[in-house]
Amino acid sequence: MTVPGPTNRERAASYRRTLLRHDLPASFVVFLVAVPLSLGIAAASGAPLLAGVIAAVVGGIVVGALGGAPLQVSGPAAGLSVIVADLVLRHGWTATATMVSLAGLLQIVLGLSRLGRAALMLSPAVVHGMLAGIGIVIALSQLHVVLGGAPQSSAWENLSELPAQLVGYHDAAVLVGVVTVAVLLTWPRLIRLSYLPAPLIAITVATALATGLDLDLSRVALPDDPLSHLSLPRWPDAPLTAVLSGVLLLAVVASVESLLSAVAVDKLHDGPRARLDRELIAQGAANTASGALGGLPVTGVIVRSSANVEAGARTRASAILHGIWIAVFALLLTGILELIPMSALAGVLVIVGLRLISVAHVRDLRRHRELPAYAVTVAGVVFVDLVTGVLLGVAVTLVAALYRLTHWRIDVDRRGPDDYLVQITGTLLFLGAGRLNNELRRLPPGARVHLELRLDFLDHAAFGVIEQWRGGYERGGGQVRVEEVLDGWFDRAVRDRLGNRKTLPDRLPRWLAPWSHWQASTTPETSTTGTTPTGGPTAAPDGSSAARTGAVVPVQTPGRVDPAGPPGTGTTGTTGTTGGNEIGENMLEGVREFQRRFAPLVRPYLTELARDGQRPGELFITCADSRMVPNLVTASGPGDLFCLRNIGNIVPRHGSHGDHSVGAAIEYAMDVLDISTITVCGHSDCGAMRAVLHGGVAPQSHLGSWLRHARLGVRHDDRHPNDTSPADHPIREHQTRERQTLERQALANVAQQLDNLRTYPSVRRRLDADRLTLVGLYFDLHDARMYLVDAGNGARRPLPT
Repeated sequence: MTVPGPTNRERAASYRRTLLRHDLPASFVVFLVAVPLSLGIAAASGAPLLAGVIAAVVGGIVVGALGGAPLQVSGPAAGLSVIVADLVLRHGWTATATMVSLAGLLQIVLGLSRLGRAALMLSPAVVHGMLAGIGIVIALSQLHVVLGGAPQSSAWENLSELPAQLVGYHDAAVLVGVVTVAVLLTWPRLIRLSYLPAPLIAITVATALATGLDLDLSRVALPDDPLSHLSLPRWPDAPLTAVLSGVLLLAVVASVESLLSAVAVDKLHDGPRARLDRELIAQGAANTASGALGGLPVTGVIVRSSANVEAGARTRASAILHGIWIAVFALLLTGILELIPMSALAGVLVIVGLRLISVAHVRDLRRHRELPAYAVTVAGVVFVDLVTGVLLGVAVTLVAALYRLTHWRIDVDRRGPDDYLVQITGTLLFLGAGRLNNELRRLPPGARVHLELRLDFLDHAAFGVIEQWRGGYERGGGQVRVEEVLDGWFDRAVRDRLGNRKTLPDRLPRWLAPWSHWQASTTPETSTTGTTPTGGPTAAPDGSSAARTGAVVPVQTPGRVDPAGPPGTGTTGTTGTTGGNEIGENMLEGVREFQRRFAPLVRPYLTELARDGQRPGELFITCADSRMVPNLVTASGPGDLFCLRNIGNIVPRHGSHGDHSVGAAIEYAMDVLDISTITVCGHSDCGAMRAVLHGGVAPQSHLGSWLRHARLGVRHDDRHPNDTSPADHPIREHQTRERQTLERQALANVAQQLDNLRTYPSVRRRLDADRLTLVGLYFDLHDARMYLVDAGNGARRPLPT
């Protein structure tokens, strides 16, 4: 039976409740944040103050109604103020307004072309460096206004004139500006109320101070009839190239800032995700309208958007309403705005500019080794101009990317007298040919050299270096054996079949399959070219192609002799499935494979973990069964899981006698690692649970003593919510009941161990403080599917999609 959905009346009633309860209050909060910022950004841009109000109204209403990021709030942004100020200085305000409209049309074209995400291709180091540089420029210029002076034409002049301004004459503007800055810095620390934003309080206090003391200050000037004083755009009196460059700069920077803001806002809420192309079209429509009305350029603003989310907004109605409130305020309450001192707006802008320099982003970029691009961009924006700074930052990122893409490493290991292992890893291009030649020529003449290539690309120049060195080395009495891992680039080069792109990673890594599926007991034969590619299709012992399973047969390590092989041959013979040497050989081969293929891939992560220490977020308690692989079934990597494995994923109750290793692991996870989630994961066909059901284990044995901590009492005739109907055939019916009983025991055991966890004081304390989550999981080996386990009745249910 289909459950009828809500009617139109019910949907309308729900929307009205959301609007009145959440969006309406949030719109007032954003309105209070937006008014002082819009006026201040207009002042910093050298535009009429009314232009900031127009941009705020248009951004709120147009983007709010059409945008693809419902909770993002748009308006004039500090990040564009430097660009606008430069354009106003060169072409005048009305011409700049024309460029704003044209930039909006370009944004619409980009959005319709589905190029929204292309704006995110710019390196974060360059974007954050650009914003930080703009922030420094804004802070330096507005600091002069706070100190009672006037901003200079460039950041360098503002910086060089600052000492004289500090010791020079100071009027009442200094008092108002300093008070504004002080309130901005202290208010968030004292009062944490989202509906009383710090900029509003700072402007209110500064205005009250200036009015109460009757200070003679420059104040906000707005026309009495704003609608009759709109600065309509006109075509710039400038070459077409200058106009187009200004339009392109506005469009690109506004698009990048808006889309980055939309992505950042997505991380603040659990509502609908941003549709970037639609958002870009809406931003373009807003800029077209704003420029046509004589307003500043519009972008998504993270300050207003985060205030919107924190105030509880649920839909786009909040952004639209905030634009309406600004329009009403500007039309009907202009006299209140004209009481605001300009030095108070300058104080707000000093803090806004400094907050564009994010220390968190700097740390993140340093961790990812992208700080040079950030620093170069900042310096270029501050001391030259914005375009030059961005281009310099892009150049640095390209050089860094080229280095990373063409980076290679050579390791030389002397394994014995006149016996060397040379491993070359990475991408070999003509750029590294000189260094490669020097490194190879350092090898002593006349030795045996095993050259192991782990390359994802090899060009003709680098191949020529290796081939020429090998020929000369062998003519001098040396021996060279070339072996390739991952791919056969050298072998293809010998056959004049070099590829034109880098090797892509294998679709099926070996560690997804057991050793028996990919380890072979034969050594691949060396090709006629003298190379041994271990990454290509190799014949398995039974004559089948290993490539059919995506496996690669490892090269036999020289000197490793199987006792079953002919004496003195150094080759591997046939071994059975039993015997002490077989297990050791499998392990050894697996470790070798890790060292050869996977260690280079995980080394960066392990190096970082070794340096910074482990910070796992989860204690994962599961069975020691060899078929359970925690990192595989959770798609986790090094440092993600703090694993505890034992027979039957058992957690003895706190205070019980016997083994204390589980309790020690729990206390270490809680008190040292500060873990926030504990997961107990059982699995199907568990031998420990079968022993609990059927017995057969001596009670006084270690295993018997251990299994008494598992939940008992599940009977064969018990019914369970997850049971299916038994089969008609007696044997299949018995097998079905047996499997269901075993599953019930495993699920009940997970629920029991979750209950046992609550007996530990460290666990209880965190649960009481709402700092810990307990999760039960059950893994079905037959279907390779994970289920959630209800801690109450032990029922399993599918994971949410």
